[in-house]
Amino acid sequence: MKILITGADGFVGKNLTAALRNIAEGKDRTRPEIQIDAIFSYDIGTPPELLEEFCEKADFVYHLAGVNRSDSAQAYREGNVDLTARLLELLKQKKNTCPVMLSGSIQASLIGRYDGIYGRSKKEGEDLFFAYARETGARVLVYRFPNLFGKWCRPNYNSAVATFCFNAAHGQPFTVHDPNTELELLYIDDLIRELLDALGGKEHRCEFAGISAIPQKTGKYCFAPVTHRVTLGEIAKLLEEFKAQPRTLEMPKIPKNSFAKKLYSTYISYLPKEQAAVALTGSSDLRGSFTELIKTEDCGQVSVNRIRPGCTKGQHWHHTKWEIFIVVAGEGLIRQRKIETGEVMEFKVSGEKPEAVYMLPGYTHSITNLSDSADLVTVMWANEKFDPSAPDTFSETV
Repeated sequence: MKILITGADGFVGKNLTAALRNIAEGKDRTRPEIQIDAIFSYDIGTPPELLEEFCEKADFVYHLAGVNRSDSAQAYREGNVDLTARLLELLKQKKNTCPVMLSGSIQASLIGRYDGIYGRSKKEGEDLFFAYARETGARVLVYRFPNLFGKWCRPNYNSAVATFCFNAAHGQPFTVHDPNTELELLYIDDLIRELLDALGGKEHRCEFAGISAIPQKTGKYCFAPVTHRVTLGEIAKLLEEFKAQPRTLEMPKIPKNSFAKKLYSTYISYLPKEQAAVALTGSSDLRGSFTELIKTEDCGQVSVNRIRPGCTKGQHWHHTKWEIFIVVAGEGLIRQRKIETGEVMEFKVSGEKPEAVYMLPGYTHSITNLSDSADLVTVMWANEKFDPSAPDTFSETV
């Protein structure tokens, strides 16, 4: 399959191109039904005559090119109407009725309520597509995207989320005039997943009532089924939590498929080099060092423990707290004794063969470095964050 992408250098185009290349090069094997022979990229700076060649060879067209921010009505017409007309005319000249996808906007659905130049130009582009389908019988896929966000989105342009994330990552202020303003947001990876579904003929269809998609088997429009409705105030609050994480080590809650998880990935994609590496502060003594890495509200914390040759750490027990020790470098001995008994369990551990050893509640435990020359390095997980006011830690030798 040969695929043409117009607007290939834009936000969506870059992400789509990267996803298609991963499939074409065998790096992404999750869609074996998609076989890609060539990707034709067209954008500003591409010789115009190449578009004619691409339209002749393409088996599927993603028409992402367009103008979404300008002070000129003419620029909107040229980018959103004239270019669309030229693309469809070239396909007709080449007698190529391959499927064609259009990157539209929900602004096109607001004509009559909000008479914007941009929305009118996108609506004209839609009309050209539907007329083309009636004339040629080609399968057209017209999408109306809400606000998009994700990696590689240009800040200080037309995405509030991109601007907020960029400014937060660079320590710059961002202004929220009305925290109750709600946005419908579509994450770039969710959009790309839908565009790949469309390539395989599995696009989601709908009819539109305002800006809300009503799923149907054979709707006039297409849509990405996963979006998020979030207020500007909620976005700002999450970004403040993300900014604080390197200092507090507290990882915000980012459940699977949640908006918070997607926003966090977007936020860190804008981090400058000086923010992408963070020094950690630990404690040390003659036996070695202990450094906390990550804390969570619900799932405890992760730390790394370094023990010098011949030294022992631990020699304490917990009522409710429990831990997992994983030696990643060196040779060591973990010992556990049930309180008030002489019953001792021993585990010889090695970084050459990592295993998880559970420190049981009610068992005093220790870990000893068996080496004469090399440090013993252990990754430790505890089921709760350390609370100095209630440490649940009691000294007792094994």
